[in-house]
Amino acid sequence: MMSLAIGFYYGPSELDSFKLNRHFPNRGHRLDGFISRDLLCEGIRSEIFAALSSGRAPILGDHAAMFSFDPRPDSPYAWFRLGVALCLMTIGGSSMYAIVVILPQVQADFGISRSAASFPYTMTMIGFGLGGVVMGRLADRFGIRLPLLFGSVLLGIGFILASYAGSLWPFVLIQGILIGLLGSSATFGPLMADSSFWFEKRRGVAVAICASGNYLAGAVWPPIVEWGMRLYGWRGTYFGIGVFVLLTMVPLSALMRRRPAESKSSESNAISPPAFDSSSLQASSGANMTLGTSFNDRLVLGLPPNLVMALLCVAGVACCVAMSMPQVHIVAYCGDLGFGAARGAQMLSLMLACGVVSRLISGVISDRIGGLRTLLLGSLLQGIALLLFLPFDGLVSLYVISALFGLFQGGIVPAYAIIVRELFPAQGAATRVSMALMSTLLGMALGGWLSGKIFDLTGTYTAAFINGIGWNLLNISIIGFLLMRQRRRAR
Repeated sequence: MMSLAIGFYYGPSELDSFKLNRHFPNRGHRLDGFISRDLLCEGIRSEIFAALSSGRAPILGDHAAMFSFDPRPDSPYAWFRLGVALCLMTIGGSSMYAIVVILPQVQADFGISRSAASFPYTMTMIGFGLGGVVMGRLADRFGIRLPLLFGSVLLGIGFILASYAGSLWPFVLIQGILIGLLGSSATFGPLMADSSFWFEKRRGVAVAICASGNYLAGAVWPPIVEWGMRLYGWRGTYFGIGVFVLLTMVPLSALMRRRPAESKSSESNAISPPAFDSSSLQASSGANMTLGTSFNDRLVLGLPPNLVMALLCVAGVACCVAMSMPQVHIVAYCGDLGFGAARGAQMLSLMLACGVVSRLISGVISDRIGGLRTLLLGSLLQGIALLLFLPFDGLVSLYVISALFGLFQGGIVPAYAIIVRELFPAQGAATRVSMALMSTLLGMALGGWLSGKIFDLTGTYTAAFINGIGWNLLNISIIGFLLMRQRRRAR
């Protein structure tokens, strides 16, 4: 049987599409798909049907490129789309790391304390997290393109306006609302959720590649911002970033208008973790859900789904309070030790470059052992890296520990997205993934401010590192509990 599959999804205009669904029993051919009426001329339509009726391949000539879009999971188009998502997340991630590098200059410019200088970062992360949930709901309803276009424009405007801030509070409001809440929030959780819809066999790897854009931003932007500050100051650098965002992210966002075809996994209630017997999990799910019941009436790991979601959110906060100490304060820490802000920016770039490697490796691992085990492994290793910061504060030692920290904890955040896709239905996935990732961003915000406050009270970062280790233990306890429940349900 010869098959010709044509898929062309044209955003919200699918109701105006011409549906091809014709079976040729004598020839054994079938033609499925959607093609926009605006793009399917009568000549091409006639050629397709004539060719299939006569048993030959259709000759489309220059119009063949029109049908290159393949909506199926794991298709070449899915990988192309993943590349675009990686670029968007890398550029959008500038909001998280530019503020970290300019922190010492902002403190000197506004004449404020270390904790006050950390507050714009805190508000950016809070807005980033809350905005991710809002953008996730928009993505669930309208597709990812709308929130991406909206966020790209406001992110660029936010950077430009922030460069003109005359005091701390206008700067804080612009960072929190325009840059965080309404700007870059669309380039994190919603993008990761969208990428998960386009893959089945390599979902863990795809989510990890998409999430690595956040750390790739951390590797790319700090040296660029540090270089810009030396030449133009932090205000000129912010203005330049805003212009760059507008020129790049808007056209990239326009490429993300199409949606994936319905996959088997998206039609099911949940995705079975790869490390366990799917038949037993499906059986347990079926025992808890009957026809006509909503998802909120079924159990997840033997617990109410909202309770599991709440535990994941608490774990997300805890793990990222710990993670934020080196990421947010490494530049200021190096300045206090006498190594200079440039050395700190280099360590931050090294840390996050290694985090990219860690996220890719963790994606492969999660495809094999599941999201919960991957998260537990990363959390344990993160705790070890935090412990190493306590006895070692030499220049070479900090470079080595920064690299280890990036390698150890890079896979933690994307693991939350994978866990949500394993335990919960595909319907509303962008919202739930954004909620889980919002908790990690709130943890980064809380940890960034809390570490600065502890420094103001003690005059050293030692107590701040110990505080991070304590929060990391809370995260390990919660994930360990959920993993034990998962293993028990799989028996």
